[in-house]
Amino acid sequence: MGRLYNFAMIHDYMICNIILGQAIAGQWQVSPKTNIAIANGRISYIGPDKVDAKQIYNGRGRLLTPALIDCHTHLVYGGNRAHEFDLRLNGASYQDIAKQGGGINYTVQQTQKASEKTLYQQAKVRLNHFMQQGVATIEIKSGYGQNIHDELKQLRIARQLAQNHKMRIIPTYLGAHSAPAGADKGQFIAQCISDLDMVKQSGLAQQVDGFCENIGFTTNQCEEYLTRAKQLGFAIKLHSDQLSNIGGTPMAVRLGALSVDHLEYIDESDCQILGNSSTIAVLLPAAFYYLRETTRPPIGLMRQYGVKMAVASDCNPGSSPCHSLLLSMNMASVLWQMTPAEVFCGVTHHAALALGLENLGLIKEGYIADMALWNCTHPNQLIYNIGYNPHHKTMVAGEWR
Repeated sequence: MGRLYNFAMIHDYMICNIILGQAIAGQWQVSPKTNIAIANGRISYIGPDKVDAKQIYNGRGRLLTPALIDCHTHLVYGGNRAHEFDLRLNGASYQDIAKQGGGINYTVQQTQKASEKTLYQQAKVRLNHFMQQGVATIEIKSGYGQNIHDELKQLRIARQLAQNHKMRIIPTYLGAHSAPAGADKGQFIAQCISDLDMVKQSGLAQQVDGFCENIGFTTNQCEEYLTRAKQLGFAIKLHSDQLSNIGGTPMAVRLGALSVDHLEYIDESDCQILGNSSTIAVLLPAAFYYLRETTRPPIGLMRQYGVKMAVASDCNPGSSPCHSLLLSMNMASVLWQMTPAEVFCGVTHHAALALGLENLGLIKEGYIADMALWNCTHPNQLIYNIGYNPHHKTMVAGEWR
């Protein structure tokens, strides 16, 4: 550490007297009494020396980590589904509710009815919850439009949120989320494929995602949709293997997906395929918890085959109305026995990889200076606690928020 420091250089910022904490490849790296300098929005020095800087911030012995990254959310939506919470606790399954016109389709109706101003104000409140927990980068999907007009409406709101907040927002087009009730899914997916050209022309999305599931779209339908997205230059992702295994994961890996998300039903062969690829396994414990599922993702097999695992909140109104990445981190450890270091790596470095973001998610010379300061002394305390937020301050691209 510190080997790249140019002693003639005057840095923009120096953060002194901190404990540096992060996880790399599932192992803790914690260094007390560390100083960090920033220049041009990037980390320019890490080490014990105090360096010349225009501004100095005394961390007073606090923990400094990479800022958190939530790599899977559905943050922009209308209404809520609290009534479905009652239904589930009275015996209805997620699939039963979906067949009765509830679930995603109910949220679609509420999102279509709501004005952009209303949707923006609601999403802003949700976003602030994540900002207050040390999150500096968040992915936001569309998916509640079922037509190109309302899908683009959601993506415009994501762009507006990015313009008005010191937050890195990664917008994702999720056109193939759910077909309208009674619609022919083949015709609907064909329309989604056609709409990809308009999404590209709009410049509102960087990524394309789909829902490959028995209650969603078939593997073949998703493959055709993602193939076209890739041809247009989008990065691709896939909701896969949440409720059943219909072959989505190997298909997505074959197409070069950044990530496959959920994965409760993947098998050993899928784990081996993932381990031999660059595709990230994004795990969503809050959805598992909220739906009271019993089939867990095979963490042991993923670990055995070297699968890179990320963790996200899956914030959405139906299966995961969770507005806390910190809580999701605790759930990943408690419910699925991920080690705290694996979890922390999963909301920093691996989460960055799941979004195709380079030079982010680690405190490393040359990396973008997205960092969070905490009122604690080790990053495992962020996962150990429930309902306690020790967040002190967040830096985004070298500027305190």
